[in-house]
Amino acid sequence: MVRNAAIAAESAPPSRSTYRHGDLRRALLDAGIELARDGGPDAVVLREATRRVGVVPNAAYRHFASRHELLLAVRGAALSAAARSMEQELGAISHDQPPADYARAWVRAIGSGYLRFAQAQPGLFRTAFVISSDEARGAIGPSSAGASGMDPFQLLGSGLDRLVEAGALDPARRPNAEYLAWSAVHGLALLIIEGPLKDADPSVLEPLTLRLLEMVELGLQ
Repeated sequence: MVRNAAIAAESAPPSRSTYRHGDLRRALLDAGIELARDGGPDAVVLREATRRVGVVPNAAYRHFASRHELLLAVRGAALSAAARSMEQELGAISHDQPPADYARAWVRAIGSGYLRFAQAQPGLFRTAFVISSDEARGAIGPSSAGASGMDPFQLLGSGLDRLVEAGALDPARRPNAEYLAWSAVHGLALLIIEGPLKDADPSVLEPLTLRLLEMVELGLQ
């Protein structure tokens, strides 16, 4: 639980408590991020964001023409936070190991970071990964990346490419492997944050996480 709290602090998008003249877009985005953190994507409402910032609704339209535009920006921030959670796990990997072992550790770290982010920031997790296709439609751009310049999906893809380069994954099995690995880990994340594992003790969840990541690794071979 202490580690999840640390990850929540590390991966959460920065927020500001007050609006400074000339930075209204950032203030509205920060308000949207806090709404998403508290209530997921459905809570991101432009009028409520303006209320929190302390400006009239019409002032927001110069920066976000619609609720959808604000949601896309908030989703970008949530994806970036997820990427940073993954990068935090990647930072703990030892480089002093054979390339194949390093590549396997990379993929496991991506999955572990994803699950820890879901537990630490369920509202932002839902905003990043559990929204309708209509809500997700639209360009987000580089705002969804972590410090590495890669978003969560690209980080996973990079790990899979490393497996191929190290001879640990048959190139014929590489196409679309992201979706297979992602679906397994995403399913466990949902079980943890809103399913039958919601109130499970960490002593139960941690072994389940390790077993799932091992199953994903074996399934990729």
